[in-house]
Amino acid sequence: MSQHPIKRSLVFFLVPDFTMVAFATALEPIRIANRMLGYEAYKWRLASIDGQPVPASSGVLCAVNTSLQDERRMMAGPDRPSMVIVCTGINIERYSSKPAFAWLREVHDRGVAIGGLCTGAHVLAAAGLLSGKRCAIHWENLPGFAEAFPNAHVFADLFEVDQDIYTCAGGTAALDMMLKLIGDDFDEDLVSRVCEQVLTDRVRGASDGQRLPLRARLGIQNSKVLTIIELMDANPSEPISISDIARQVGLSRRQIERLFRDEMGRSPARYYLEIRLERARHMLIQSSVPIVEVATACGFVSASHFSKCYRELYAQTPQQERLERKYPAAS
Repeated sequence: MSQHPIKRSLVFFLVPDFTMVAFATALEPIRIANRMLGYEAYKWRLASIDGQPVPASSGVLCAVNTSLQDERRMMAGPDRPSMVIVCTGINIERYSSKPAFAWLREVHDRGVAIGGLCTGAHVLAAAGLLSGKRCAIHWENLPGFAEAFPNAHVFADLFEVDQDIYTCAGGTAALDMMLKLIGDDFDEDLVSRVCEQVLTDRVRGASDGQRLPLRARLGIQNSKVLTIIELMDANPSEPISISDIARQVGLSRRQIERLFRDEMGRSPARYYLEIRLERARHMLIQSSVPIVEVATACGFVSASHFSKCYRELYAQTPQQERLERKYPAAS
């Protein structure tokens, strides 16, 4: 290697059940950037709590280079990292590690940039690093995260960069976040060369949506129906009446009823209820928010009405959902 200076030294901290796709699409762009540059602009190592291999959500065991004890020792020497990226995935709501949280606070306090892949924002928030900060998390985990960490400003974006804290929604969004990093460190020419290597034709912006557009996801074309569903999606906690929706979109209530029967196979009220119950289900599974608060956050006036509606759709009560997932409700 030439005498070019190292641009960034990264530590990827692996949490059990991390998603391999997000990890790989974060690591590979900097490997390819090194190859395109012809020197080691980026170096990295993998860490775990105890230095032992970590299972990904696929069951694949990933060997690491260091433990947290090693990382603490290296902070005072030439191997001090410039960035730590937390790699997580499923079941993150069950993860709690005081040593990991303390270490993350320590390295951030000492000027190290911090990142989180997929559901990594959950770990950063639990460590107390996201209060008042913009962050991104996978759309499936967003409702529970928003209730559990109300002081964090969470968005359903591909990634967010708030000063020296980087978070992304996982999957291929990790690629977009790292391409942004490479572009900031070097230039768009290098980003384009990395894109060509990974066969992607464009860099998505931070605020590009995580999910497929409604038109593609639901397989419907009627623009009025799509507008109505967007209104429903945006107002789960304080549901808008169908009459108010009708006024906003310039249709009669009867026209909306007929459109939803034709396009969605159910009434608009029923569809709106299912949207709110789906949000409630994510919160029950992915957080310890009390059930009565889940009900309120999803627009139900009482826990008993919420439980009745939930049982009708999912064939079990919210309490049974929690027990089945072995995730205890908060007291």
